[in-house]
Amino acid sequence: MLSPKIIRILAAAALTATTFLSPASHAQGTQQYVPINPPLPSDTPGKVEVLEFFAYTCPHCAAIEPLVEDWAKTKPEDVVLKQVPIAFNAGMKPLQQLYYTLLALDRADLHPKVFTAIHGEHKRLFDKKAMGEWVTAQGVDRAKFDSVFDSFSVQTQVQRATQLAEAYRIEGTPSFAVGGKFMTSPVMAGNSYEGALKEVDRLIPMARN
Repeated sequence: MLSPKIIRILAAAALTATTFLSPASHAQGTQQYVPINPPLPSDTPGKVEVLEFFAYTCPHCAAIEPLVEDWAKTKPEDVVLKQVPIAFNAGMKPLQQLYYTLLALDRADLHPKVFTAIHGEHKRLFDKKAMGEWVTAQGVDRAKFDSVFDSFSVQTQVQRATQLAEAYRIEGTPSFAVGGKFMTSPVMAGNSYEGALKEVDRLIPMARN
């Protein structure tokens, strides 16, 4: 059973993640994007990197996930989508580890199912034990999961995700960074999931320049 302290932390995280937020210092009225000045370097040289900052506790991230999946299938060849899990506090770190563990185990297909489990089935996937039981039910070897979950590689990727969130000053999810030059989000795009992805499409040619 989770302690009252952890429950409070996760509840606060969920509340934070339920609101579309752009970086406070970037907010500019009804503008559909904000420039990043100076631009931030990409981890994928030669490509236009689109970062989606998300949290598994965020219902808006759960709602936009199918649209992001569809968008990724039609994106330009020189565009790379990277999804970046956010931890607004220490209690959310295991959720970051879960995402990168699924990638390492070649089970990215379970990524959208995590949203379904948390928001649709109301499963409390907030710690390693609960996550391990859930992934085992999805056909993942428990010993492999436990080993990868605490691995140096996963810890390094979690650290990098946190660095990116700090560099882009992410205060809410979902948020999209395009080419290290622009930020947009559903709230900037008229509180529209579809609008946010259309704005990403519009920003990609600008990011190429």
